[in-house]
Amino acid sequence: MNRHIRKVAVLGSGVMGSRIACHFANIGLDVLLLDIVPKELNEKEQKSGLTLEDKKVRNRIVNDSLTFALKSNPSPIYSKSFAGRIKTGNFEDDLHQIKDCDWTIEVVIERLDIKQQVFAKVEEHRKAGSLITSNTSGIPIHLMLEGRSDDFKKHFCGTHFFNPPRYLQLFEVIPTKETAPEVVDFFMEYGRKYLGKKTVLCKDTPAFIANRVGVYSIMSLFHAVKELDMNIEEIDKLTGPILGRPKSATFRTCDVVGLDTLVHVANGLKENCPNDEARDLFNLPDYISKMVENNWLGSKTNQGFYKKVVDENGKKNILSLDLNTLEYREKATVNFPTLAMAKPIDDLKQRTKMLFQGMDKAGEFYRKTFAGLFAYVTNRIPEISDDLYKIDDAIKAGFGWELGPFETWDLIGLDKGLELIAKENHKAAAWVEEMKAAGITSFYKNDKGSKLYYDIAAKAYKTIPGTENMVILDALREENTVWKNSDATLVHLGDGILNLEFHTKMNTIGGGVIEGINKAIDIAEKEYKGLVISNTGQNFSAGANVGMIFMMAVEQDFDELNFAVKTFQDTMMRVRYSDIPVIVAPHNLALGGGCELSMHSDKVVAHAELYMGLVEFGVGVIPGGGGTKEFVKRLSEELSEGDIRINKMRERFLTIGQAKVATSAEEAFELGYLRRGQDEYVMSRELQLTRAKEACLGLANKGYVAPPKEKNITILGQEGLGIVYVGADSMQSGNYISEHDRLISEKLGFVMCGGDISERVQVSEQYLLDLERRAFVELCAERKTLERLESMVKKGKILRN
Repeated sequence: MNRHIRKVAVLGSGVMGSRIACHFANIGLDVLLLDIVPKELNEKEQKSGLTLEDKKVRNRIVNDSLTFALKSNPSPIYSKSFAGRIKTGNFEDDLHQIKDCDWTIEVVIERLDIKQQVFAKVEEHRKAGSLITSNTSGIPIHLMLEGRSDDFKKHFCGTHFFNPPRYLQLFEVIPTKETAPEVVDFFMEYGRKYLGKKTVLCKDTPAFIANRVGVYSIMSLFHAVKELDMNIEEIDKLTGPILGRPKSATFRTCDVVGLDTLVHVANGLKENCPNDEARDLFNLPDYISKMVENNWLGSKTNQGFYKKVVDENGKKNILSLDLNTLEYREKATVNFPTLAMAKPIDDLKQRTKMLFQGMDKAGEFYRKTFAGLFAYVTNRIPEISDDLYKIDDAIKAGFGWELGPFETWDLIGLDKGLELIAKENHKAAAWVEEMKAAGITSFYKNDKGSKLYYDIAAKAYKTIPGTENMVILDALREENTVWKNSDATLVHLGDGILNLEFHTKMNTIGGGVIEGINKAIDIAEKEYKGLVISNTGQNFSAGANVGMIFMMAVEQDFDELNFAVKTFQDTMMRVRYSDIPVIVAPHNLALGGGCELSMHSDKVVAHAELYMGLVEFGVGVIPGGGGTKEFVKRLSEELSEGDIRINKMRERFLTIGQAKVATSAEEAFELGYLRRGQDEYVMSRELQLTRAKEACLGLANKGYVAPPKEKNITILGQEGLGIVYVGADSMQSGNYISEHDRLISEKLGFVMCGGDISERVQVSEQYLLDLERRAFVELCAERKTLERLESMVKKGKILRN
């Protein structure tokens, strides 16, 4: 029987509950968010003459929590309008409304007795067959079922989101022995497809999978920092982006999460895991105990491992904690030869290999800490999971690691990993030696486009469940590469669909990528059905290589600059008018040229987490790769629907002029970067390429014909130009913008209005592209633009090459 979720009840509106409610609203569900009734009036309520019986008072806790969540940055919701999908209430007056809900999720305080009380009340009102889950991060799931009915038990399990629920990808599903198998299957599919999460099936063991391994890793580092005589800056430098992990690394992450939370989990693991061979690591080092005693818990108490201070001149500074003296000091500079050698290597896998080879303290740190981690995860099988891929999936999605422990081990080799383990006096599980004896030398391998994992029970490789019909670029690249250069690779995805991926720094678009796009279209038009442009990098594309443009401008080589911009424009027009469908699948950053590439595709299949925008105004120029032209073209199409031209033009002008960046795919529709009815987004990052290929194949199979070149774009001429010039003049007169910003605004307006033309006329795309390119090159010749570009290059905000 198909199960459909239309309305969800979230019980508890704290940090997690309110944000879980927002994420349900993100995917289009109606949400009922409930919390307790206040026991007393606050000062404001007293002054207003309210009583404890007033609805405003009774819903104060839930409404304040939701308001706080919606104002937080980064936002938990894709669009402010989605907040209207959330209805608030309280447990005493509104719990009966869960009778209309298909799923009720409990997110109250982490106390078993309170959760049991809540579930007793839930059972009085829920409809038979509806789902009930707990978001607990550690309380045994089966203990919550005491006194519950058979129907409740059958439809109950743990569903653990990670904070913040919108952004962290992990969704742990923890069934009990009573949970119906079809309920487990439903949550595994729903979490991935609809919530966009990496859904991991866990056993009902302390801290489940991600926190069990992740907290072990953190506690290991807490001890290693003392043993290796290192400071917190060094550890954070070694465990951040250089290793494919978040910028917050280790100690900054602890500050964000809260040291008290980590200590609580560590103490719980020590108490509830008596047979854990690494149990002693969960003992708190003296400096951690002292920090907790001092209430130095991190961001929530305004100091932890780091402390933000303001000096007498109002300048903000971040101090670091000296773990030996427990006094705050200026942040220390970190220099390791190993880091210097590894930093230029863009490929994470190759960079990780280099880190392990370091002969300084950094190399020693990596070998020592990973030796313990490698041994630890082998010994957690079958305790917390029967399958090694689930451990990798959980730690990557829950803690933001790009590589899981077993994937990292594969990089350095099985024998090398065992050697490190033995050297540090750890012991791997027996199954690893058995695997080695059988001639198996890796935990994963690729085969015919599938990623396989070593199944310990079967003693053989198996396809990772749920990936059988997925398009996995990493698994196809080795055998299916059609063409490549140093900056791009063209891979056959099967069924006549190609994929072009970039692999430059932050996937910026330079000469090699431009060559790749044109070559990909050439090959696809001759021998294949269609082309997808996507990649597996952290960012789809940070835009055109502005550093290269800056060098041309500095050297005043404006003929070469004009040629480079025209080449970019021509390439975008090839994407638009090729004889095969071109689908672009952006994720995370799609800025500047990355945005323009998307805007010229036949269809965008975006990931929901998309940061898209034309940001060139911030560096002193206007979009020059067809982005300005495209906004004019789309404005012309909108004008045919009604005579609201000036307001629409002003809206589009400000989107570029204020360098607005959409913070979700939904917002990209609202800002006009994506097209309603044509483009789309998916919640699941791992299913994005599969959907993009499907969309491309669909266009090809129904008989794709390139669209006719647009020659009838209505421009506003002086009608719009006057508005732009008056607005820019008043903004400068009011000291809101500089003289240079006024110049950029007037150049942008000139292009968007189609030039100084007395009346509305129709022009071609090429006419607008020529205006756009001329304005771009002229702005690059401006001294203020060069100064701004040079400053941003020096600050590292623009890539040098």
